Amino acid sequence: MLRRPHYIAAGLVALLTLLVLNLPGHTTARLKLALGSLFLPLFGLASGTQQATGHAGNALLSKGELLRLNESLHRENQWLRLQAAQADELGRENARLRELLERRAQAKRHYKLANVVLRDPANWWRTVQIDLGSRHGVSNNLPVLSAEGFLVGRIAQTGPTLAQVLLLGDPNCRVAALVENESREAGVIGAGGPFDSSLVEMRCYLSRTTNLKPGQRVVTSGDGGLFPKGILIGTITDARPVESGLYTMAQVKLAANLARLEEVWVLFP
Repeated sequence: MLRRPHYIAAGLVALLTLLVLNLPGHTTARLKLALGSLFLPLFGLASGTQQATGHAGNALLSKGELLRLNESLHRENQWLRLQAAQADELGRENARLRELLERRAQAKRHYKLANVVLRDPANWWRTVQIDLGSRHGVSNNLPVLSAEGFLVGRIAQTGPTLAQVLLLGDPNCRVAALVENESREAGVIGAGGPFDSSLVEMRCYLSRTTNLKPGQRVVTSGDGGLFPKGILIGTITDARPVESGLYTMAQVKLAANLARLEEVWVLFP
């Protein structure tokens, strides 16, 4: 059974219902508008919460999509690595082609093989005699190479059947040289030590910030026109600035073994 307060509440609801039904039309419309404005923010909040939840769900990627994205990035990274490797290979290929072009330019010259028949021990092994002379077309200042193709020196004197070769390290056998590094330092190969025929000095007359390092190759520069460009002379073993600061002195170990020459190439123009 209903208690007394329940009867009172039910009566009030019924009374309010009758009053609303008997109100004029414009008054009923105003009442609906007031009630709608009261509950509309609650409806909007619920709708906004539902839309935010939907957007958040769309923003989150599934595990499969993340795996596909990771695989795509991995393939792109591999492609970039391949491009970089191809660029490095092109650089090496260009260097090889440049070397081949230099060798081709040298190959157009004429070579003759000669035997070393005499050494001059009184001159600290800085000259040798070969069995080619003017009858074979040999003339003074022709470049002379070792059997392996390394620079040895030049023809100093010529007889009918013999010629004297002035070797690297002799003060009178100066060679314009170039260091194969980024700055391409140029210098002159000069005298060598009195006891070690494998070492010669190179003076670089460029800036004080020269970048000479041990192991760098030294080749003929082609300046002066006596020796063709690109013939290997040796490698840097040491470098130091001279006290005056006008040039850098480098020590070069010759590629050719001058103490054990048996055959040499005479290079004709």
